[in-house]
Amino acid sequence: MFLSVRQQQILDIAKADGRVIVDDLASKFGVTPQTIRKDLNDLCDHRQLVRIHGGAALPSGSENLQYEKRRLIASREKIAIGREAAHLIPNNASLFINIGTTTEAVGEALTDHTELMVITNNINVANRLRLYPSIEVVIAGGVVRGSDGGIVGEAAVDFIRQFKVDYAVIGASAIDEDGALLDFDFREVKVAQAIIANARHVILVCDSTKFERTAPVRIGHISQVDSFITDRCPDPRIRRICEESDVRLVEVAI
Repeated sequence: MFLSVRQQQILDIAKADGRVIVDDLASKFGVTPQTIRKDLNDLCDHRQLVRIHGGAALPSGSENLQYEKRRLIASREKIAIGREAAHLIPNNASLFINIGTTTEAVGEALTDHTELMVITNNINVANRLRLYPSIEVVIAGGVVRGSDGGIVGEAAVDFIRQFKVDYAVIGASAIDEDGALLDFDFREVKVAQAIIANARHVILVCDSTKFERTAPVRIGHISQVDSFITDRCPDPRIRRICEESDVRLVEVAI
């Protein structure tokens, strides 16, 4: 596919943010919304993007992106979500932190806490928090996934089951309209399920691009968490599930 300069820039924005919005692009490029819609239609026709309400997003086949690219998607939103989640966790607490770029943002925001015990299957979280003497880091054993430093497999599941902690911080690759939490790697899902089962308060952290994606493996359901922190929850069905299941929904200001 031959891309115009504007279309390539639109695709670059989508890769960085996970999605693009017609009105935002029209304002950025100084063209009409109709012109942007034509660009998006061309990109979607060639499977570079898929249409969503009001714009377009990366196709599902691109959602399990390389680690560094995933870190850049909605990076400001992830930082804000991480800080909000850290506010829910007091000093002198024990917690799990699962694999994911948003959960890593929570770990980064915890560096000013004291007397924490952090149990994680995320090498990046362990490597960051080990530098702080007031935080005890316990890392799971198992198969290390080369793509992102996540530790997965049955050994990690068995390790997690040894603990009962105050808090758990988990993410998901996608949130379905029925409230299902989804991911790509069944080995990672098994660890996440063990984390959910062995924490007194489960905190789900996901940016709003996760509402626009899909993944094949079910972690669980949003009704199983206690707090859900996101930058924006655009789906009234998810809001209703949270309300009916007594899940605290927090939308952070960006």
